[in-house]
Amino acid sequence: MEHAPADTFLITGGCGYFGYRLACSLHKKGARIVLFDTVPPKQEVPEDIVFLQGDIREYAQVEKALAGVDCVFHLASYGMSGREQLNRGLIEEVNVQGTENVLRACVEHGVSRLVYTSTFNVVFGGQVIENGDESLPYLPLHLHPDHYSRTKSLAEMAVLKANGTALKDGSGLLRSCALRPAGIYGPGEQRHLPRVVGYIEKGIFRFVYGEASSLVEFVHVDNLVSAHELAAEALTSSKLHRSAGQAYFISDGRPVNNFEFFRPLVEGLGYPFPKVRLPVSLIYFFAFLTEMIHHLVGPVYNFQPLLTRTEVYKTGVTHYFSMGKAKVELGYEPQEHNLDEVVQWFRSRGHGKNSHRSFYSRLLLDILLVTAMVAVALSFLPLVGS
Repeated sequence: MEHAPADTFLITGGCGYFGYRLACSLHKKGARIVLFDTVPPKQEVPEDIVFLQGDIREYAQVEKALAGVDCVFHLASYGMSGREQLNRGLIEEVNVQGTENVLRACVEHGVSRLVYTSTFNVVFGGQVIENGDESLPYLPLHLHPDHYSRTKSLAEMAVLKANGTALKDGSGLLRSCALRPAGIYGPGEQRHLPRVVGYIEKGIFRFVYGEASSLVEFVHVDNLVSAHELAAEALTSSKLHRSAGQAYFISDGRPVNNFEFFRPLVEGLGYPFPKVRLPVSLIYFFAFLTEMIHHLVGPVYNFQPLLTRTEVYKTGVTHYFSMGKAKVELGYEPQEHNLDEVVQWFRSRGHGKNSHRSFYSRLLLDILLVTAMVAVALSFLPLVGS
């Protein structure tokens, strides 16, 4: 990366899976790295990578972290999947207020570059999108089926609007851009893949849904790292601030059926791939009921929903995007990857049908708990309607 040896990069949410991979890649290129997160990194990091523990919702902590920084990668967010999607208050605070804190601190401390990690969901809300591009309008806020997507949309708007803001120290302007990645995968990914493997091993993954022809996209972590490095470089004056004020869709560039994408993982762990296919509408209704039950009993038992409504749309409805703009303006060229390394990662940690793990007792407990919650929820329905 251009100027990397002289630059200091701050990564918010830097101790997560992607943040750590980005930090290591930048560090190898000679950059100085500051990780800002609420928890220390789980992986071992080089001694000269600085970790600052802090909360993005607290402006004083953000301001302190940004002092002396040349470029910010703003990765920190909350509410992407599972039960996190149902915590509206925390989602608002982290995604909207936290982003406002980062923008304000950049202007106050003369940080001239900001790359924001957004999401496909700023334009997608369950409608079919085939080879969409960045000319698509934002999905109207009231049409988002979840708080995460709505707040990420608000945050991205704020980031792009802030592009061109004069820095308080008189050194120039803030240049900002946004990357909209597909679902991230790679060995060691800790958000989505362990959940998928858990469902496989518990025997829950017995069906697929949606049309077999439906297509979605994924992005390997290394491709996403490359896209972020290129976006930061394209914010520099030597690149004519090419990416400033712009948004880019980022993926592997290979649309695929969601469930077929995971077939190598299922079969690689020694399990049969499901043959039953159900309609999206049925699974969406099930997800809706699950969210209602969680709303009623969540304060007592914060269980993990099998699926949320947004997850049903994201996995069962066609939506994929062109990489044309990212390729032309950033020089982004995604490398081809598959799930072989992911399968090996899980197998090396004792996963797979031939392992001696037993999940039947846990599955039985889950069934009993969910049954009890459904019974309790249904007993309240007449009172709610009265």
